[in-house]
Amino acid sequence: MGNILKYPVLLVHGMGFRDNDLVCYWGRIPKALEAMGCRVFFGNQDSVAPVSVNGQYLAGRIREILDETGAEKVNIIAHSKGGLDSRYAISQLGAAPMVASLTTICTPHHGSKTVDWLMGLPKWMLRTVSVCADGVFRFAGDTHPDTYKVIRTFTTDIAKKFNEDTPDAEGILYQSYAFVMKNPFSDPLLWLSNLVVKKIEGENDGLLPPESVKWGNFRGVIRSAGRRGLSHLDEIDLRRRPLYRKPREGVTDIVDVYTGIVKELIEQGY
Repeated sequence: MGNILKYPVLLVHGMGFRDNDLVCYWGRIPKALEAMGCRVFFGNQDSVAPVSVNGQYLAGRIREILDETGAEKVNIIAHSKGGLDSRYAISQLGAAPMVASLTTICTPHHGSKTVDWLMGLPKWMLRTVSVCADGVFRFAGDTHPDTYKVIRTFTTDIAKKFNEDTPDAEGILYQSYAFVMKNPFSDPLLWLSNLVVKKIEGENDGLLPPESVKWGNFRGVIRSAGRRGLSHLDEIDLRRRPLYRKPREGVTDIVDVYTGIVKELIEQGY
């Protein structure tokens, strides 16, 4: 085996943010992968469009990448909802022959009991918030925002139906990772959601518990080296800096998780 990844890497973002030339969704991660010799591309799909819409876009995006690079396939690394968008493109829109592997980072494959609870709130309230959010995301560049439908996608019943309708394709490596915060103070942006999800589902990364994100070859729960843990936002290097400056046992820099993923893909011939 060589020491360079065989196929390009397609980074597929999650809900609520878009790939942006000025502010990269993935922080320092793309440059770290490029330093390893990877050809790195971005999904560029809508931030809150339904899975079917984003899946269609990603299927076309993959074809563009193969045309540009001459590669036969891509390795997808997807965060959060991006994993569902990718699975839909692979299994239902003909992208399977163009994908070598799909690595999902805290993707809600099995839905969320917390979202089940949330959907029990008055519908007028949820729809009002969703319409306002759609306006914001449309202004930010989304062409098909539908916040309410996307949130419903994360209920456990709809997730179960999605999994039945979207089976894994043969010949593709599917693997998944979970992360957890060690306490609500791990991330000031997700402290409240961490408390709510913990009450309903147990330990979580501020949004999702490990049981929700297991898919394919589950690689386990990734924990930081110190007391703070790793949040849903840490997973995409929101702070653009290492978690800890001094070496210690455990994850001290989220970038190392991604370079580790790529190193393993290289070893497996992807």
